[in-house]
Amino acid sequence: MKAIVQHEYGAPQDVLRLAEVAMPVAGAEEVLVSVQASSANPWDWHFIRGEPVLLRPALGGVRKPKFPVPGGDLAGTVAQTGSSVTAFKSGDEVYGFGHGAFAEYIAVPQGSLAPKPRNLTFEQAAAVPLAAVTALQGLRAGGIQPGQHVLIIGASGGVGTFAVQLATHLGAQVTGVCSTPHVDLVRRLGAEHVIDYTTQDFTTSAARYDLALQLGGTYSPAAVRKVLIPHGTLIQSFGDGSRWFGPVGNIIKAVALNPLAGQTLKSFTAKVTAQSLQEVGDLIEAGHITTVIDRTYPLTEAATAVALVEKGSPAGKVIVTVASPLPELPPHLTANTPVPGG
Repeated sequence: MKAIVQHEYGAPQDVLRLAEVAMPVAGAEEVLVSVQASSANPWDWHFIRGEPVLLRPALGGVRKPKFPVPGGDLAGTVAQTGSSVTAFKSGDEVYGFGHGAFAEYIAVPQGSLAPKPRNLTFEQAAAVPLAAVTALQGLRAGGIQPGQHVLIIGASGGVGTFAVQLATHLGAQVTGVCSTPHVDLVRRLGAEHVIDYTTQDFTTSAARYDLALQLGGTYSPAAVRKVLIPHGTLIQSFGDGSRWFGPVGNIIKAVALNPLAGQTLKSFTAKVTAQSLQEVGDLIEAGHITTVIDRTYPLTEAATAVALVEKGSPAGKVIVTVASPLPELPPHLTANTPVPGG
């Protein structure tokens, strides 16, 4: 099968290559998915570059990637199921998250998949998993309540566009922070107020917020806490930072400030599960949230897609189309027969 592969850490354009690789084998609890589309996330470029270096053991490998095929978000069709899989059958349209989605096929634990929202295309569905789940779990980690004033930093990005919609749906009064080209988009998504960070420093404003969700930018916890109410909350998603230490510096600063601030300052990492995917899928089918797609690239240009996300300029998500051919599977295999490696 065709896949994007890397055998060393580095810039996406330098280390990602299209290659023929062996098809993955689905284990007993796994589902083999024919991938129709994926999307690029900051998660991807961190793995591709092996940054922050301090966390390489957790990312998968100290000297080279543990997972040679990058990509996490996926939407596609079930090709085969493992012997213990009960939630899916061949032909089901699914979406989810796993290691190795920049490929024609991927083996994914059934607990990381859910039925694809019926009102989304495969490309639209591929925009959802990590970004929407991160937005929802981040807002809940901050204890969001109806009527609260919520500040979303990085409101026009992949996670931010979902966070604005979700916070609005949950009854909050939303202020989004973004750059000039995306002000109108963030307002259309439901933000009552939009701050253009290129012309205004929100950390010096008189406004106060119950909850701040930092999804982009390099604002320190000390700077953001100045615009929180006395018992407000700052939630930081795992984000950017130095090449060696990444966001660890801000995490340590938040921990140090907590006892002194009277506010809650914490970081979190989202966990994509079947339950969380089902929940955001239900919200999408009900029309409460939708996807925002900046642009779409073919699998052959996956490196360009990841580089664009790393640069931090997209409005919403960047999609990678795959559209693998189901006939590649040997026709005599049954739905529960493992696919032999190439």
